[in-house]
Amino acid sequence: MVFAPIYPAIAFCFAAMVLLLFVSISVPTWGHVSFLTVGKSHELKYGIFGSTGHGPSVGYYFTNGHMNSTILHNLTKTLILHALGMAGFAFFFGIIAAAAHVRICAVIMTLLAGFGMMTTFVAWVIDMILFGIARQRYRNDGNISQYGNANWLTLGALVALTLGFCTSTCSIFGRYRRKRGVTY
Repeated sequence: MVFAPIYPAIAFCFAAMVLLLFVSISVPTWGHVSFLTVGKSHELKYGIFGSTGHGPSVGYYFTNGHMNSTILHNLTKTLILHALGMAGFAFFFGIIAAAAHVRICAVIMTLLAGFGMMTTFVAWVIDMILFGIARQRYRNDGNISQYGNANWLTLGALVALTLGFCTSTCSIFGRYRRKRGVTY
């Protein structure tokens, strides 16, 4: 099979794209995906663009008065990194590379997957720091709080982009031309 190493890279980038899409439409848009849930019946959830009961916005304040600092507010603005879409662009260039057997598209896919991997890593670290602080402050006030599933979806996207980057790097060195028929 010609150009076989690109197919796993495409699959990994597609998986990362879908996972980051789920994270990007988290609370308040979609109530099933959140970064932090607070309360016994999970009545308060936090997502990329805000919390339950509030309209979507880039950057928001927590409902707990102890957490309304400028630093935490600015960290909520960085959550937009999840929606950057590098995994989608890498997937797109991977499809072109597989369909047209063009090496430059595989190189671009590798670069985009690598950039997406670094961006997703930074976003995941920010998630864990920001919502770890928020979780602990809610617990200090006597509330039940726990990480939501968006943290782990982001980690899954990071792993998928890492594997996509590695396999697309291997695909750069693959064969790009079909064998020509023997003519006499």
